[in-house]
Amino acid sequence: MKKIGIAFAIVAIVTACNNSDQSAGNNVPGQNAAVKDSSNYTTVQWLDSTFSDLGKVKEGQVVEVAFRFKNNGNKNLVISDVSAGCGCTIPEKPSAPYTPGQEGVIRAKFNSENRVGINRKEIYVTANTNPNIQTLAFRVEVTE
Repeated sequence: MKKIGIAFAIVAIVTACNNSDQSAGNNVPGQNAAVKDSSNYTTVQWLDSTFSDLGKVKEGQVVEVAFRFKNNGNKNLVISDVSAGCGCTIPEKPSAPYTPGQEGVIRAKFNSENRVGINRKEIYVTANTNPNIQTLAFRVEVTE
């Protein structure tokens, strides 16, 4: 019986983390249609890198990571969702479309509380690009 209780608790924790991560995206009506319509696809250029090494931080610090991009296609770039792999990383979703040639930034905050050790986190950007979901990642070492 004790094993069933522990298994149930683990499932509840994983489900809660997944639900909070999925709601981080701020979906806007009409944007999902643009993402699914291949005639509206554009291309995005990540200006620095899709991976960032944030080095070492003290436990409890909240650190920000930023990924600069440019719409280098000929259609508006519509970002319909930005989500993270876990609840310790909170991404910000840009609200307006980006015209061809326009630059922007995807930002996220990482809370290092109770995360001592090396952490590798991912941010998922859903947009009217091919592929629709692009993965950004960062690494941070949290020290006591």
